[in-house]
Amino acid sequence: MSINAFAALGVPASLADLLAKAGIDTPTPIQAATLPDSLAGRDLLGRGRTGSGKTYAFLLPILARLAPNGVAPRNARTPRAPRALIVVPTRELAVQIEAALTPLARLAGLNSLTIFGGVGQSPQVRALRAGVDIVIACPGRLEDLIGQGECRLDRVEVTVLDEADHMSDLGFLPAVRRLLELTPASGQRLLFSATLDGAVTVIVKRYLRNPVTHEADSPESATPDVEHHVLQVDSEQRMPVLVDLTSGSRRSVVFTRTKHRAKTLARKLNALGVSSVELHGNLAQNARTRNLAAFHSGEASTLVATDIAARGIHVDDVELVIHADPPSEFKAYVHRSGRTARAGAKGTVITLMEREQAAEVRALVRAAGIRPTTTSVGLGHPLLSELVPGERRLVPVSARPAETVAAPEGRGSGTGGGGRGARSGRSGSGGSASPSAGSGRGGAARSGGTRGSAPRSGAPRAGGSAPGAPRSDAGRSGAPRSGSARSGSAGGQRSGAARAGSLSAARMSEQSGGRRRSGR
Repeated sequence: MSINAFAALGVPASLADLLAKAGIDTPTPIQAATLPDSLAGRDLLGRGRTGSGKTYAFLLPILARLAPNGVAPRNARTPRAPRALIVVPTRELAVQIEAALTPLARLAGLNSLTIFGGVGQSPQVRALRAGVDIVIACPGRLEDLIGQGECRLDRVEVTVLDEADHMSDLGFLPAVRRLLELTPASGQRLLFSATLDGAVTVIVKRYLRNPVTHEADSPESATPDVEHHVLQVDSEQRMPVLVDLTSGSRRSVVFTRTKHRAKTLARKLNALGVSSVELHGNLAQNARTRNLAAFHSGEASTLVATDIAARGIHVDDVELVIHADPPSEFKAYVHRSGRTARAGAKGTVITLMEREQAAEVRALVRAAGIRPTTTSVGLGHPLLSELVPGERRLVPVSARPAETVAAPEGRGSGTGGGGRGARSGRSGSGGSASPSAGSGRGGAARSGGTRGSAPRSGAPRAGGSAPGAPRSDAGRSGAPRSGSARSGSAGGQRSGAARAGSLSAARMSEQSGGRRRSGR
């Protein structure tokens, strides 16, 4: 399509020109399919996998509606009453959508606000009182503010539900239904989801009026530019093989099933020389932001995450996804694997499997429609160098800047360990990690033997809320609330987050996790 392809779809010329200046001149399939209908004001259901370009598919219709002539009408802003609402399942997704929205909204004279838990509510309240055009919110904190009389939804003209199936998985749909009941029935509603089943179908039938449906691709099929491998390893070879794969030149995301295991595995990789950060629901918001910034900037080459990062976290040039723990079901496999081979790039997905997991993994990949290459390997096997070519680089903890060394753990921040975790300052580069990589409660043992080999990061306590503050959207997971634990992970520089306001950074796509919350 030509450089004016967005304008040809009905996007206002001022927005199309700004997109073109940022190098965004060719609509993705989901954008090309949905924009004519959504710009015409129709209710719409858009189906497509994470990373298909859904963010601009709903941001552009919102901006066109609120600023029909390219500039928002004067005096259209009302305190505590936004004109557009975007409901998302996670904090990270809210931040990424705002990064994409901000430069476009500024051009149109509009402003926006993210609302989520895990941070103080006072700045959100002040912004609402001053007047906000577009709110991007997680359900829990938004309901809290509505209950306090700080926000109302009776002037909402456009409501968007993004990652609706993920919200269903996290138990947010009862809250979503309550929020939709507060928006005008005459308003436009857009729902975007990777899959359409169960409770999502109920939302569509109840709240969307004669919606048009568009499907850009098959959400449950794997990306064609991904090479899939299953590596069968003996238990004592699991950690050495993982270190070999992650110490190469390829930027990697390593997935685990539990928060405790993600924390433990990140610490062990760091102790063995692989610069790693963790991402899971036990981290407070400032720790999550800091760790993602470190991974975005390249200060950390490996992100160790639970399925919180399987949706919506976008980092350029992730070439390798490793399932350190095979996921529990095939949809998680597809979404995890989708962290690589984005925007036309190629990628590799590796599943580490012990012999007793073979039947489980076979069923998993069959359900996902994958035919991986399965190989029995150990450290030194030539296939490892083929999958991750180049020199292995292990950087001792003591040789790294303090910012990239894991910050002290909070008390009880793991899900299985119980007491106080080992501090990163005790994990020297000379310590050896357990081959099991934290497969069990005992995996939280200190990974190094030299006390004080790395200074503490000096990070402040993360997100501590005052008693009686509203609950975080992180919800109830059986683990301490994020505001009550220290950051507990490696940090990146804050400059990475600051850069998110640029339109180039706005290419970051749909998101990642929050902890499970039951309704409210």
